[in-house]
Amino acid sequence: MRILISNSSPDPIYQQIVRQIKGQIIAGDLPEGSPLPSIRKLAHELQISVITTKRAYEELDKEGLIDTVGGKGTFVASQNQEFLREKRMKLVEGKLSEALEDARLLGMSRREVGEMVDLLWEEEG
Repeated sequence: MRILISNSSPDPIYQQIVRQIKGQIIAGDLPEGSPLPSIRKLAHELQISVITTKRAYEELDKEGLIDTVGGKGTFVASQNQEFLREKRMKLVEGKLSEALEDARLLGMSRREVGEMVDLLWEEEG
């Protein structure tokens, strides 16, 4: 698991941690059952407060993304595959919305955007 903390980010550190772990779970980089570092270990690795990592883990737990098993540790929760698919689709929709907003600001037509998407799809596939 890789987490990068940005001191220049306007987001609180715990939100940066939540966003990155959540992203790794949704992307499948952290599959269900994967162990997460203990709160203390993560705090030590990131050189931040234990309270900050505890808050991040609490947020992830509230969202049902992680489970803490007393005496064993914290693990990626088993996820409903439809739930993960919806989360992934929502992520892509958000990025597409941003791209479409930029295209409109640049005066691009729907056809031009469609051609660009087709071209990029073929190049990446």
